[in-house]
Amino acid sequence: MTGIEVLKRTAGEMGIGLSEENFKEFLKYKEMILEWNQRINLTTITDNDEMDIKHFADSLSPTLTGVFDGSKKIIDIGTGAGFPGIPLKIWNPELQVTLMDSLNKRISFLNLVIAELGLNGITAIHGRAEELALNPEYRETFDICISRAVASLDTLSEYCLPFVKPGGWFIAMKGPSAMDEVKLAGKAISTLGGSVEDVIEVMFPETDIEHTLVMIKKLTKTSPKYPRGGGKPRKSPIK
Repeated sequence: MTGIEVLKRTAGEMGIGLSEENFKEFLKYKEMILEWNQRINLTTITDNDEMDIKHFADSLSPTLTGVFDGSKKIIDIGTGAGFPGIPLKIWNPELQVTLMDSLNKRISFLNLVIAELGLNGITAIHGRAEELALNPEYRETFDICISRAVASLDTLSEYCLPFVKPGGWFIAMKGPSAMDEVKLAGKAISTLGGSVEDVIEVMFPETDIEHTLVMIKKLTKTSPKYPRGGGKPRKSPIK
């Protein structure tokens, strides 16, 4: 039986404000993930309580930075089942959210979630970051680019920073060893116009789970030669 009690407790202890209506939306969202996960690969985490912490509370943890307050235009790269973009949209309806994923089946699922929850100002698009970042409709038009994608930070920076306008943020959601990645990604981040402003450790109450938010400020425009195509950001990161 699905429930949302762990999310209620964890969000409360972390100081993340959610309404009863929000919790109903998260419950419906969870039920849809579990139903669709039997047909397409959305997540390997299917335990009820683990989903509350590792998907929902984790996706909401960036709200503690303050940069998601108010009306912002954000893009979630490699969103998968909608993390963190949909939880962020539930938390702040003023956000204008673009969810991007390279698998069309996931986009179909996300569109159903958007319709079922009655969310406005959120779209799901099928595509690859290295191609869409060259499209003037998306390039350097977002206040925030966020990603929980599994790519290393030097690779992820090349995928994400071209979407962010100068003055905006790229936020990489990482595990506990993020500082090692930050050191290795220094050249890539600066080359792409960014600067690491903060690395924030996030602890989840009553667990030993620790995640990290790497806060990268976009200082200058990204050179038009980035991102490179042909899988180069992954095969040969900027060094």
